[in-house]
Amino acid sequence: MKFATTNIAELNLLLQFDSSSLQTGIKVHQEAPSELVAAAQSLFDKGLTTLPDGGYLTDLGVEVLEHGQRLLAVLNTKPEHEPA
Repeated sequence: MKFATTNIAELNLLLQFDSSSLQTGIKVHQEAPSELVAAAQSLFDKGLTTLPDGGYLTDLGVEVLEHGQRLLAVLNTKPEHEPA
């Protein structure tokens, strides 16, 4: 199994939320690229955000954001033993 293009768009949008202030939401305008609008709708449909165009993270959204941040941190970590 691998990440689909739609999953990547959802993850990238999710990572735009400010985890240091859960009182800060986001708004995806209808003029935004179609994949961004679709990602916002999908996050809402999955119960991760409060509105179909962004809004605030739900409790589940906060949990998924934390996992996404950890995943990104691990993937961005330089390997200890790089090949010669």
